[in-house]
Amino acid sequence: MSVSDAPMRPALPEGMFILTGPGVTAEVGRLPVRGDLAHIGLAGRCFVPHYAVPMPHRVDGGGAALHNAARADADEIGALPAGAIFDVLDIAGGWAWGQYGEDGPVGYVPMSSLETP
Repeated sequence: MSVSDAPMRPALPEGMFILTGPGVTAEVGRLPVRGDLAHIGLAGRCFVPHYAVPMPHRVDGGGAALHNAARADADEIGALPAGAIFDVLDIAGGWAWGQYGEDGPVGYVPMSSLETP
């Protein structure tokens, strides 16, 4: 039996992308965009070199802290409960950058606190 992740994947934008004005702005930490990467859902609204399709991961049984940088001593900006789905957009150095929920906080979580659903 095969399991599909189609219900968890966002619809990919179609057609030509044209930036016609200023980029999207939002409260810091709530929009999955950095200088080098953004959520694929922001294509056509934010100009960055790369766009990523989110890779859903489940927070393990111990929960996880959401940090504002990929370091253990970085400020904690929130807590993710055990079993929560965290949409990973980038992985580097043992840390995942992504977003909790569709419009939740954006930050870094240790990969050791995440598992694939």
